[in-house]
Amino acid sequence: MKKPILFILSLFLLYNTHAQSTKQKLSFKDTLDGKFDFSSFLLDANGFIPVPQLITEPALGGIGFMLVPVFIQTNKYPYPDRYTPPTITAVAGMYTGNKSWMTALTRSGAITKHNLKYQLTAGYGSINLDLYRELPIIGEQKFAFNFKTLPIYGNILKKLGNSDFYAGFQYLFLSTEVNPKFLTAGENLPSFIQEGSLKTTQSSPGVIIRLDKRDNIFTPDKGTFFHADFRFNAEWTGADFHNQSLRAYILQYFQLKENWISGFRLETQQQFGDVPFYLESGLNMRGVPSARYQGTSTYLFETEQRYDISLRWSGIAFGGIAKAVPKNKTFQEAQWVHNYGLGVRYLMARLFKLRMGVDIAWSNDNFGYYIVFASAWR
Repeated sequence: MKKPILFILSLFLLYNTHAQSTKQKLSFKDTLDGKFDFSSFLLDANGFIPVPQLITEPALGGIGFMLVPVFIQTNKYPYPDRYTPPTITAVAGMYTGNKSWMTALTRSGAITKHNLKYQLTAGYGSINLDLYRELPIIGEQKFAFNFKTLPIYGNILKKLGNSDFYAGFQYLFLSTEVNPKFLTAGENLPSFIQEGSLKTTQSSPGVIIRLDKRDNIFTPDKGTFFHADFRFNAEWTGADFHNQSLRAYILQYFQLKENWISGFRLETQQQFGDVPFYLESGLNMRGVPSARYQGTSTYLFETEQRYDISLRWSGIAFGGIAKAVPKNKTFQEAQWVHNYGLGVRYLMARLFKLRMGVDIAWSNDNFGYYIVFASAWR
């Protein structure tokens, strides 16, 4: 764990030194209202927003901490007629109460000259995670695993003619070593763990189509975001398990009043073929523990309502319903999962329309609280 921490501290020192070397005076006050704001620091000093994240995920020990310095730069060659997303670079370091840890680096941006968008992400971690399975006669049981994982992901998208759609290619490489911590000497593996799934390589090329008409990528006030992607693993790609996955979701934002933003999210995931047990789709919802509900298909609807009390402060209310359908069950047989909660936001960087805050959330029989950077649906 020392190396990830030293790496992040080195980045902090590097950027602090760079900022101090600039001649101009740094300011954390907005020129509009004089309130605390990161816009000037990001634009004038190549600074970052330090995003701390308390990890309350029960499956990860119930307590932990993640620190993510996020560097945001405006594009040097913006589009003259439409919103241009900034270049974002983020480094993450995480450690939790059950001794899980992970580091990751990601970068995304746009090459406006060629109407391209891109994303690159890489990480490494050792994750102790509980998975749940329904067993005959016994019922639902919890199983503790350790996952040593190396994910590398990239995509590049090209604007389609004069439309608002982008399409392109993606690739995911995922090397995973699984250790069942619940096993005792001589005990057999449970039936849901496939042969050969304890050490696997997923090598997944795929395609993406995307529509982004939001007024900004951080905390939208209005607009539509649609994303669909298809990935596959096959013998010729270098994968150990042969399967396909389809994911599609749409986010819609309405500005009902000047200070009332109404958001809706609709999402589905479908998996086909032989999927390693730990890669079955899960539900990404506030208040719902990670990997608590898994299946080869998921269906989710959620709404979030934001009311801007002032220029800086906003209140949030959200809720949703979802199902994760296991391979051996029908949609009707799968359990309904719900969530609901409240939150607060502060306009952290006005020139980027970036808000940050805290949410508390409940689900069927769980509770969680979250520090939210930008949108919970990012």
